[in-house]
Amino acid sequence: MTFITSELDNFALTLPITQLARRTAQEFAQQQPTPAKAQQVLLNTLSVWVVNDYLELISINADKTLSDSWNAVIRLCADVADLKLPGVGRLECRPLHLQQHMCYFPPETWEERVGYVVVQIDESLQEAKLLGFVPSVATEELPLSELQPLEYLIAHLEQIQQNQIMRAVNLRSWLSGKCEPGWQTVTSLGNAPYMRAAYAFRSSDTVPQNIFDQQEAFARRAKLIDLGIKIANQSVVLIVEVRPEVNQQTSVRLQLHPKNNEFYLLPGVQMTVLDESETVFLEAQARSADNYIQLQFQGEPGERFSVKVSLNELSIKEYFII
Repeated sequence: MTFITSELDNFALTLPITQLARRTAQEFAQQQPTPAKAQQVLLNTLSVWVVNDYLELISINADKTLSDSWNAVIRLCADVADLKLPGVGRLECRPLHLQQHMCYFPPETWEERVGYVVVQIDESLQEAKLLGFVPSVATEELPLSELQPLEYLIAHLEQIQQNQIMRAVNLRSWLSGKCEPGWQTVTSLGNAPYMRAAYAFRSSDTVPQNIFDQQEAFARRAKLIDLGIKIANQSVVLIVEVRPEVNQQTSVRLQLHPKNNEFYLLPGVQMTVLDESETVFLEAQARSADNYIQLQFQGEPGERFSVKVSLNELSIKEYFII
């Protein structure tokens, strides 16, 4: 391995690259159409593998097989080296050539990442150095001098997990009339006739009866998600209905509508339900002339999930606990 700077070497961590990692990376590389793309995929795969090994050593759950970098189609179309951390998000693992003093971050990796680890791969592909990390990027090149020590990564990931827990909306509290800031009754958002017609399940938003009354107790709330410039200047309304069922199960119904002055959702807008490990559980996508999309499922008390509203590469996520 090459000597970078004394400061970087003070907190860099050297790990071996296993034979299985090299074999997998070479297999992925052989699937690429050009030598340049093959080299890119080779180094990306090795970087992800080594970071995955490091996280396993410090008992942080990661699953490279759920990452975009393990998806053959996405590997071919984009320069991604992400590692999925269930319940946290995606950590980007960017490879660095020897003698480089700047690390390259493709624009497609600037969104939906919980951090970036820079990995220097030895020319022999026998070992790699984890040089450090940064929590976010907004430029294609970053000087190595701006990297933070790798040990800061652990605290950073723990803070993200804690923030997600604090942000989670407690759905069962709605049944007793409580409501978090930003959520309101469906009718308070306006008198959009198509919304009321599509969601006419009951005459009121909350039925304040015993929450274990399986026939009557339910609550529904709505939130205006101002996507603004992020998703084609379109705002949407997310409606959530929660209803206790038998055997401690709770029914959750989700609908996504355009805001009051628009009749149809923008084609391609998606609503995705992810479980606690950030794995896609349910998904719906608006087609042309769709005035709403809907998903429904059942869960157990204490179960966590998130709802992602997205279009193309951009998204906004809401967190919930049953």
